[in-house]
Amino acid sequence: MYPADLVKPMREDLTSIGFQELHTVEDVEKAMELKGTTLVVVNSVCGCAAANARPGARMSLQNTKKPDNLVTVFAGVDKEATDKAREMMVPFPPSSPSMALFKDGELVHMLERHHIEGRPADMIAENLIGAYNEFC
Repeated sequence: MYPADLVKPMREDLTSIGFQELHTVEDVEKAMELKGTTLVVVNSVCGCAAANARPGARMSLQNTKKPDNLVTVFAGVDKEATDKAREMMVPFPPSSPSMALFKDGELVHMLERHHIEGRPADMIAENLIGAYNEFC
């Protein structure tokens, strides 16, 4: 588990723009019951990928069409919530950071770590925007 002081700015990177943090299995289950589209960001300390994942998620929300619900779990911090969110992302293997778009609880788009790592934030945003335009 990472110290709270270390992850606080990384959490706030998303919560400051409207993402709701999911800390428990119950939080994840309730979020997956929400109607409409839900973007789930598996946040991470990993500098090589998370540094562009969070800005990419932020940039994507400048689009006209965007998810109805924004939620996040933090890998390495909220273990049970992260595990539950990842269960919902099967058949994709666990990775962090990652982002998943759900529509009425059904997974419709997935960005795994290998789609994020080494890519600039605007390319990550473009990928998400494409999904928003199709599903939101």
